[in-house]
This record gives sequence, C-alpha cells and structure tokens, in this order.
Amino acid sequence: MAADSDPESDVFEITDFTTASEWERFVSKVEEVLNDWKLIGSSVHKPLEKGEYNSGIWEEKTEEISFADYKFTVTHHYLKKESPDGEEKEEPEEDAFPAAMQDLLCMNNDFPPRAHCLVRWYGVREFVIISPGANNDAIISESKCNLLLSSVSVALGNTGSQVPLFVQIQQKWRRMYAGECQGPGVRTDFEMVHLRKVPNQYNHLSGLLDIFKSKIGCPLTPIPPINIAIRFTYILQDWQQYSWPQQPPDFDALLGGEVGGVEFGKLPFGACEDPISELHLATTWPHLTEGIIVDNDVYSDLDPVQAPHWSVRVRKADNPQCLLGDFLSEFFKLCCRKESTEEILGRSPLEEEGKENVDISQALSKLTEPTTVQIHKLSVSSMVHSARKRMSRHRRVEESPLSNEVLNSILLYLFPDAAEKPSNGSEAKPGASNANSPPEKEPENYNLYNQFKSSPADSITYKLSLCLCMVNFYHGGVKGVVQLWQEFVLEMRYRWENNYLVPGLASGPPDLRCCLLHQKLQMLNCCIERKKARDNGKRPSPSDSSAGSVGERKVSGSDNGKAAQNSSGTEDRRERGEANQGKSWESWSDSEEEFFECLSDTEELKENAQDNEKKEGPPKENKDAPRLKAEGRLHPHGKLTLLHYIQEPLYIPVTQEPAPMTEDLLEEQSEVLAKLGTSAEGAHLRARMQSACLLSDMESFKAANPGCCLEDFVRWYSPRDYVEEEVLDGKSNTITKGELSARMKIPGNMWVEAWETAKPAPARRQRRLFDDTREAEKVLHYLAVQKPADLTRHLLPCIIHAAILKEKEEESTEDIASVRKVISQIISNASKILRYPNPDYKKLEEIINQIMAVETIIARARSLKAKFGISKCENIDEREDLERFVNSLLEEPEVSVVGAGRGPAGSIIHNLFVTAQRAALMTLDEESVKSGSQEERRQNPGAVSDFPPPAGREIILRTVVPRPAPYSKPLPQRMFCVLMKEDFRLAGAFSSDTSFF
Repeated sequence: MAADSDPESDVFEITDFTTASEWERFVSKVEEVLNDWKLIGSSVHKPLEKGEYNSGIWEEKTEEISFADYKFTVTHHYLKKESPDGEEKEEPEEDAFPAAMQDLLCMNNDFPPRAHCLVRWYGVREFVIISPGANNDAIISESKCNLLLSSVSVALGNTGSQVPLFVQIQQKWRRMYAGECQGPGVRTDFEMVHLRKVPNQYNHLSGLLDIFKSKIGCPLTPIPPINIAIRFTYILQDWQQYSWPQQPPDFDALLGGEVGGVEFGKLPFGACEDPISELHLATTWPHLTEGIIVDNDVYSDLDPVQAPHWSVRVRKADNPQCLLGDFLSEFFKLCCRKESTEEILGRSPLEEEGKENVDISQALSKLTEPTTVQIHKLSVSSMVHSARKRMSRHRRVEESPLSNEVLNSILLYLFPDAAEKPSNGSEAKPGASNANSPPEKEPENYNLYNQFKSSPADSITYKLSLCLCMVNFYHGGVKGVVQLWQEFVLEMRYRWENNYLVPGLASGPPDLRCCLLHQKLQMLNCCIERKKARDNGKRPSPSDSSAGSVGERKVSGSDNGKAAQNSSGTEDRRERGEANQGKSWESWSDSEEEFFECLSDTEELKENAQDNEKKEGPPKENKDAPRLKAEGRLHPHGKLTLLHYIQEPLYIPVTQEPAPMTEDLLEEQSEVLAKLGTSAEGAHLRARMQSACLLSDMESFKAANPGCCLEDFVRWYSPRDYVEEEVLDGKSNTITKGELSARMKIPGNMWVEAWETAKPAPARRQRRLFDDTREAEKVLHYLAVQKPADLTRHLLPCIIHAAILKEKEEESTEDIASVRKVISQIISNASKILRYPNPDYKKLEEIINQIMAVETIIARARSLKAKFGISKCENIDEREDLERFVNSLLEEPEVSVVGAGRGPAGSIIHNLFVTAQRAALMTLDEESVKSGSQEERRQNPGAVSDFPPPAGREIILRTVVPRPAPYSKPLPQRMFCVLMKEDFRLAGAFSSDTSFF
C-alpha cells in the first residue's frame, strides 16, 4: 500500500505529437529559402538563343541551413536575365511545362565550354543545389539520400516551385547529384550513374541507346525517333615539329664585350618553357538520328575529319617560368632583406689593414717632426683610391660575385663618358655635358615616370636599376648587388673629387617628380657644377691677368663688364691666397681645405667689412652719405632710377641662386618650421629662417646700387608693395608720389629689419646660400649607408616602369587587345600606389603578379603563332584569319574552327595531329605520309591513324515520349553520357505524367 500511495508512481510521460520534428523543420527551412529567393510558382522564360550559355552571365546566391546538427549549403545558380525597361511581363500559360523541361530538349547550347557541370549534363538555365557544409561528411548511405530527396519533393510540392532542386550525394570529387523538378501534373527525376571503368557493352553508341530505351520504357511501337548529339575530344600534347621559340639570353656574351646596351640595357622577356601544354580538338556531330549513324563494337562512321563542326581550346601551362617575372620577383624579395652592407659582405668596405695602417701611422707620427707633411696624400681621393685597392685585393682572396669583366662592362654602360678620361682632372670628361642633356623624351615615357615617380628612361638611375636587377638574378644575388652599389658610390665620390659631372641626368635642380635616389644624384651634379664654377674662378691664368675677372663673372653670373674690371678686393684676395698657398692649383683639388671654404669666405667678409668701415664710415641712406663703388650689376631695370639719385639708373644685381633641395630636405625643413609653433616669437624666428635668400638679395642690391633705399629694392623685388598715386604739388602740377604698402609699414616688419642688417656685398663675396661641399658630402653619405632593402625600395618604381615599357614594346608586335587593356589597368593601379613614399608591399606584389600575367599572355600568343605557322603564311587573307583565330584562343574558352577540318586552321590542326601520330608510332616515313591521300591511309590497314583515340566522348540522347502510360502526356526525356578512360557517367532526366498514369 505504501507503494500505491507514493506520488511519484502517478507520474507518466506524455508525448506531444504536435511538436515539429527535425525533418519538418528542415523542410520548412528549405521552403523559406525558396520563398526568400522568389522561386515559387511558375514563370515565363524566352527560348534560349545559340551560344547564350557561353556569352551570358552566370550568378549564384548562397544560404546556410541545418538538419539537426548537420550543416547544409543551399546555392541558387541561374543565368542572368536581360529585362529591358518597359517590357511587359507575359502571363504564363496554364499547364505549361516548366522551363527546365523545355531546356532538356534545346539543342542551341549543347556542350557549353564554361558552365556548371549540371548545366552541361542537363542543359538547365536555373537550378538549386543542397550540398553538405564545408566541414561535414559526405552523404553516402542510401537512407539519408532518400530522406533528402523526400524533403526536396515535399518542399517543391508545398511551394509550387518549378525550379529543379538537386541534392549532392557521395564524395564531392565524384560530382554526384540527384534531384527533382515539379510542374502542373508532371515531374522530372534527375538520376546519375558514375563508374571508374566503362563497361564493354556500353563503350559505343548502340549500347547507350539500349540503356536509354530501356529506361524510358516507352509503350509505343515504333519508338519515336531519338535525337543524338555527339562530341569526341582529341588531345595533342606532343609538338614535334615546333620547338619553343623563346631564346634564352646569351650570358656568355658578357665576356665578349657585347654587354653595353645589348644585355644590361634591356630587360629579358618571354617564357623559358612552352606556356601552351595541350591543344584540345572537339569534333561535334550536333544533329543525328538513330538510323543515320552506325557506331558499335565492330564499325564506326564517326570519323573526326568528316565532323561538320570543329572547336578548339588550349590548355595553358600552370605558372610557366617567365624571365621578366622572375627578374621582378627576385628583385622585389630584396625589399624584405634587413641585412646591412657589412653584414652581407662580412667586412667594412673601408676596412684598414696591412700596409695602409703602417703608412697612416707613420704619416701621423711625422706631424711632430720638423719635416714637410704631404697632406694631399690623406685626401678623400687618396682614401677612395686606397679603398679601391683594398676591394681589389679582397676580390683576389675571396671570390667576388661579379667578375672584373662583368663589373667593368656595367660601369662602362652606366658611365659611357669614362671611356676616354682627360688628363686634367679639373675639366669635365668628354661627353659629360651632352649626357646632362638627355634626348627629348617621348610623351608616353614622360607620363609614365611622372606617374610612377621613377626616373626618365635614359637616366643613370633607370640604367642602374636595370643593372642591379640583372646582377641580382644572374651574378651573385644580394652580394652582387652590394658589390655593384659600392662601386657606384665610389664612382660618385671620385667624380665629386675630380669635378666630373654624372652622366644621364638633366641639368638644373632636383626633379621632385622623380624618385628620391634620382633627386640625390641630381643634387650631387648641382654640387659638382657649383664646385667647378667656383674652382674655375679661382684658377689663375698665366697668359692674361684679366682671366681671373672673367672667372669671377662666371661664378656670380654677372654680364656687366664694369663689375668685373673694378673688383679689386677679389684680386687682392686671390693674390693673398696664392701667397699663402705656395702650391699649384692641381694640389688644391686634392686638399681638404676646400671643405672649409665657407668659413674662409665668412672671415673674408668680416675683413672687407672692417676695411670699408675704416675707409668710408657707416653707411647712411641719405643723399649726403659717401657712395660706395658699384659691384655685381647685371643690367639696368628698364627706365627706373634711384629715388635719392634720380640721374642714376636702377640696376638689377647679380644674385645667388637659391639652394636646390630634394624632397626629404623639404620635408625636414617643413617639420622644423612647424615645430616653432604659432607664437609671436616662433613666427619671428620662422621668418628669419626663411629670409636668408632675401637678405642675400638685399646685400647684392645694395652693392649694385650704392645710395639706394628700401623703396628702391621693393620696386624691383616686390612691385605690388610699392604704391604710386598722382598728387598735386604747390604749383598745381600733377606729380607721381609713391610709398610702401601697408604691410611694409607694420612695426617690426621683417623686410625693414633685414634691410637694416644687410651690408653692401656682391654675390661673389657673400656667404654661400648653397654649401655645395657640405651638401655633396651629405649625398655621398646618404648613398653609402643605403642597405640593399632601401636601395631596392628606391629603384622598384624604375623597375616597374621598365617592365611596363618592355611589355608595351612586346605587345605592339603581337597586337592583342586584351593585353592593352590590362596594361592600362596596371598603369592606373601602379600610379596610385607608387606616388606615396612607403607603398604597401602586398599591393606592389599584386602589381608584379599582373605584369607577370601579361608576359605569360604574350608568350602564349607567340607560342600559338609559331605552332600555326602564321609567319610562313603567304596568303594575306588566310594570315589575318589565323591571327584572329589565335587571339580568340587566348581570350575565349573555346573557339570554333571555320570550315572544320577543311578550313585553313583546320588543315593546320590536322597536320599537327598527323605529325604527332607519326612521331609516336614511328611506322611510316615522312615521304609516304605526305604522298598518300587521306582516303588511301584510311583504307590501308597498316597506315597510321590521323588522330589518336579520343580522350573523351560525350553523347546526348533526347526524345519525347509519353510516360508512364501510352495515354500520358508526351514529355521530354534526356540522357547525357560521358565516356573517358577512367570515368563513365550517365546523367538522365526522365519525365513522367503525374495526372494520367
């Protein structure tokens, strides 16, 4: 009784059958997806046009659903419809067949070259696939397959959707699908068979017809005619009579002195292997019936030569090795290297050792002895010379990446003016001036280097990038790059020390549109030009004492003879300098005293100022003040005269040129000025820093116009700041009166302060605004400390520039429209990336990959043109047809052969297969094959077949029969057959009447 009274014994489990099961939830989700995609009900589709599957745009949508814990992916594939505006939608006819059933019988798009496999097998334009998720197992068991098919059938019935719905079963690599399509009173079942081997009884058309007939089970006699479409695919892999046309560059020519502009001036181009691996010929019989053709295990009428339609596609080699692409890739890898020059070479380039240590120590010890010290032996030039000797000795001990022959050839290519060196080191090398005036640039090249921020194609920076790229790939990699760069830096030092201009650079200040390295080299040339001009002005002439004045006029840029004839102060300085020096001019060029020239000029200015104060007293801006002698005049400034001395014309002075600056110096200067802040003191200091050129011009103006005032300077320097107006004097006469503008009268104005500070001094006696010695040393130091990665980053725009120019040159000979379009896109993308100082490496890598892709396309075009013998074709019309055919092969997935096997292209393809067969079987000699006709070779049982056995056979069988009963609706039936060496597939779509069965 105790057990009966226990409350727990009264509890019993209740099963609620109204709760949805997992299967019902899954069906509901499928229906929800179909509703979201608006795939419910029927819709009207236009009949498919020929080739629409190939030319149209295929799109897809994807959703994720689940069956319990099992994930599925639902994908909607469909051909995009073109629905013009204003076109009225047609109402679907009642009881019309679904569009998928109509597509089963359409013959306009058999064997589409580029489409989903279900499109090829069933010819449908729209379908939905339910496939297992990415991380889920394949659906292998029959019960699970049937459960999914039941779900599909229920979902289609509930929604009224007429879109075929497939379920992917078995392993994914097998591409096995089962599905269903429902319409008003009709249903189509999609079934599939997949085997690894072709059964012998089904290895021909007659056996496949038996399967098809038995499957449809048509109760009518005789059976309605069956339409047949057949395609045989033949593969050509052996190109016996055509060797790959790409010739590798002859690197042995380096030792023969043929480098110059032949190898190092040009980037290599082309593929190292044949980029076309296979040619696929598809022979098609599009419309056949059962009684017309015979194909069984004994005899076949399917001769590829007699096929009415030929189409060709080429299989391209995957990532063929291309010379230009390899060059760019290897050079780009240097950007990621972090080693310095010393770490790569394992030593310092200016390492002291052996005898040099002894010589320098002896030279230093002699400083305490009362003997004459030859200081020029310790000059920078001698240090560079000793460094060259040490590097040469290192190369003898340790094998250098670059041989002397290669290195000398490269340096001669970079510095063509070094072939004949003059004996006098103070004069420029022959051809240096010409090298600084590059030939007129083509607009296209100008636009490219301007967009890429690289350098002109004839500049030394551009040539250096090409040489480093080739050295990196063929002559020792990064070690060869470092060695060549060291030699280049030493050459720059040598040219600075000996006043040799760097060739291949445009004259003038640094071009900010070019890369920073190019700007640095231009800055070095500016320094060399200033140093040459200054040194030529110092050099005495033994024949004519007035030659010194001419030299000074060169330095200052004056064209006025009076200023040069009366420059006694400079002559005294030259005499005093010669007395103190006690040595010839040649020893000056090797002395380090030139590094302190700015200091000596400053001291001299102080001395001259003191002499002027003793002789003439302090300068005063009034008419009674004693006037100084005019110096540094250029020419009169129109009809203007001095305000205080109306009879004296106002002269434009010879001024110093502003200091040239590279973009990094400009940025550094901007940062310094920005750090001064916005306070009054900071603004005043910023103005003083920016007024150095103004002060120099004021001093030059005072020297050229003794007795001038600030108003005179403003009238020349800033005419807008001198305001003139007409007024009446006491006698009612109209006179012109002028005064400074309002901003010039502001208290503490920088112009007034600078004018009061400025002393009369011609440009040649002022402290230099541009210290060429210091700037040259900064440039040389900048070059010397560059790591390989930094150097690569500087020169990468030049390499990309050169690569694009090379591809444009190669494309012009091939005339490929798609390539021109891609090159334009590359230029557009590269110009956006390279304009910034630190471009993104990933984006640069994408640019290089695009350049490699263009090279591959051009190489493929050349390969195909060589194989089809376009250059040997004498008929102009046939040649143009072949060129269009080859270009189409590159751009389209499959190209029809005009005239099939009897056209120009078809004959060439036929000969290719015949030659490959002859080489493979080696049963007939060349004469017998050429002399015998096709009919004779076919009748001769011992002759070689023109074509190998087909690599793939595809057969489409179609008919319209009533199923399942004789009184059912006639419905479309279709079976697609694939027969390959290790693949046998039957994809059937069998329709049945669900109303009358």
